[in-house]
Amino acid sequence: MLIKKPSDISSSEITPYEVYQSRRRFIKGTAGILLAAATSSASSLFTTADASTNKKLIYSKDQRFKIDEELTPYKDVTSYNNFYEFGTDKRSPAIEAQRLITSPWDIRIDGEVNKPASYHLEDILKNQVLEERIYRLRCVERWSMVVPWIGFPLRDLIKRVEPNSKAKYVEFKTLRRPKEMIGQQRRVLEWPYVEGLRMDEAMHPLTILAVGLYGEELPKQNGAPIRLIVPWKYGFKSIKTIDQIRFTDQQPVSSWTKAAPSEYGFYANVNPQVAHPRWSQKRERRLGEFLKRKTLMFNGYADQVASLYAGMDLRKYY
Repeated sequence: MLIKKPSDISSSEITPYEVYQSRRRFIKGTAGILLAAATSSASSLFTTADASTNKKLIYSKDQRFKIDEELTPYKDVTSYNNFYEFGTDKRSPAIEAQRLITSPWDIRIDGEVNKPASYHLEDILKNQVLEERIYRLRCVERWSMVVPWIGFPLRDLIKRVEPNSKAKYVEFKTLRRPKEMIGQQRRVLEWPYVEGLRMDEAMHPLTILAVGLYGEELPKQNGAPIRLIVPWKYGFKSIKTIDQIRFTDQQPVSSWTKAAPSEYGFYANVNPQVAHPRWSQKRERRLGEFLKRKTLMFNGYADQVASLYAGMDLRKYY
C-alpha cells in the first residue's frame, strides 16, 4: 500500500468528490507538485480514475444506515483496488479493467428457485428504487474506506426469484473472460471467482447489490456493472462483476477459502480479535489517512448483525 505523509496529501484528497471535481484545475500548486513527485509512477492511473465519464444515477438517500464519518476521496476509491481479474497489485485494475465490456449484461439465476432464468440487468433494475448508503468497507490487508454506494437490497432480488425451502445458501460467480480480464490468464486463483452467503446473511437489510458510487455508475475497477456489498465482512466477500447467482442447500466453497483455507474462512466477519496468520487485524488504515485506527467488531455493524452468529465460535467460524 502507498502510505502518504500528511504533508503529501493535497486538498483534493480531503474533500468530497463533488467539491473535488470542481477544484481539479485549481490544484496545480506546490502541494500538487509534491504529490505528483511522490506518486509519479501512478500519475497516469490517477488521471484515468479521476476523469469520470460514468452515467449519473437517480437515487434516494437511505438515512437508516448513515454513519458520521468522512468519505474516502473518490480518487482513492477508484484507483486503489483489489480485483485480481485485472492484476494482483492495487493500481492495475483502474487501467486494465477499462477493456471489460459491461453492456449488455445478463445474470444467470438458478438452483433452488422457482423462477430460474437469465435476467437482463436492465430488467432487474427496472422499477427498482436505488438508494445511496454510506458503508465502511474493511479489507483483510488492513486498509479500509468509507464509500457512498448506490444500490438496492439483495433481498429484493431474492424475493423476486422465489427460493424454495431447500435454498440455504446463495453462491455468486463473476464471469470468466481471460481476453478482457487479463488477470485470469494467470492461475492466481481458480476462475471464475466464487463467493457465498448464508440465506439469512443474504436477506439481511444491510446486504446490497451496488450499481454505483458517488452518484454515478460503478467504475469498472470497482466491480461494474453490479457487485455485492456486505459491510460487516472483509472486502473479498463483496464479489464484483456478478455473472451468476445460484441458490443451493450446500455451503459454497469461496475462491479464497479454496486457495488458502487457513487464512480465509467462509464467514470472513470483521473480527479484530482473530488475527490473520500473517498479521494482526486489530488496527487498520483508512485510505487517504496517515494514522491507523482501531478495527471495530463486525466493522462497526455489531448492533445490526451480531445476532446472526449467536452461539457460534467466531474463532472457529472465521
